[in-house]
Amino acid sequence: MSDMLLCIAATTPAVRSLYRQVDRAARSDAKVLITGESGTGKEVMARLIHERSQRRTSPLTTINCAGIPDSLLESELFGYRRGSFTGAVRDKQGVLEKAHGGTLFMDEVGEMSLRMQGLLLRFLETGEIQPLGSESAGRDVDVRVIAATNRQLEHDVNSQSFRLDLYYRLKVVHVHIPPLRERTDDILPLLEHFMTVYCERYQAPKRVISAQAIECLRNCSWPGNIRQLKNVAERLVVCAEDGPITVEELPLDLHGVAAEADDRTAPTQPARADALFDRMINGGESFWLAVYGPFMLRDLTRDDVRLIVRKGLVKSHGNYMRMLQTFNMPADDYKRFLNFLRKHQCQLSFQPFRSEAPARLAQPIETPPSRLAEAE
Repeated sequence: MSDMLLCIAATTPAVRSLYRQVDRAARSDAKVLITGESGTGKEVMARLIHERSQRRTSPLTTINCAGIPDSLLESELFGYRRGSFTGAVRDKQGVLEKAHGGTLFMDEVGEMSLRMQGLLLRFLETGEIQPLGSESAGRDVDVRVIAATNRQLEHDVNSQSFRLDLYYRLKVVHVHIPPLRERTDDILPLLEHFMTVYCERYQAPKRVISAQAIECLRNCSWPGNIRQLKNVAERLVVCAEDGPITVEELPLDLHGVAAEADDRTAPTQPARADALFDRMINGGESFWLAVYGPFMLRDLTRDDVRLIVRKGLVKSHGNYMRMLQTFNMPADDYKRFLNFLRKHQCQLSFQPFRSEAPARLAQPIETPPSRLAEAE
């Protein structure tokens, strides 16, 4: 039950506002869209809504749309019949059928492809599912859908990477969880709650926090939000020393990091981007391992990726094709690399970096015109 307190261990105005949003969402079976940065507790919020709704005696089923390849997501949602594809040796229920009478929580719904968005939209409109390979008529299921995303879907709608009709279909009730840096009054109550939990788990004594450490915690930007705060609490318990908790015991990435708001994501940490860039340049790691993986796991923000791309453009003199070699990727990854940057709004204009390069390097001789157009 302690996990349910991720967002509500405090009694600040921000938390009371979240309570009211939960109560409104729980009154009906309307679809809910939960938004907020990674680590703010969107799944916890979905569980609270389900537990307070009339469907609380039925199951809450969860699916992570970002963690399942698009080729498998359809079968996970709708199920399949034996023989519908290679390896389908038996019938399998999809999560929509399993959630009949209950609630389906779709995490990271903004990562779905346009094709899957269309299939989800049809289900939301008809309530009908048809497993892959089934020749019979579809079956109606009674499922409440709660979706969550850390993306700003309005931007994705404008860029046509997310369907407008699906956006409004999901956003009947909208619950937004503000980032921790915007609710600094919650930091200490949450930290004390987590430390109490870990002190009981590890049989460790409870310690007080020094005034300097409190000030440092309040000024931190918390890019990982509550998830990061929870990890800090565990570290302070398992690495406990005598006396009050001091600034020196806090993780280094919290020292002197002021809370600054960005129009889209948590503030970038230049030291982190520098370290990842160095791992690629001097350590020989590929972009997919050093940057792509952590980003997809929500350990990096988009601003982190943008800063890394900026450093790559400086080194490659504004040439995305040359950047592949800089980031230890084969030439065949060119289209995949650009598609990734565009999808997540991390692509930067190459022109400012070209103007700073020597004339001979500014000429993209090795880049075919078609590919140069893609880079632009």
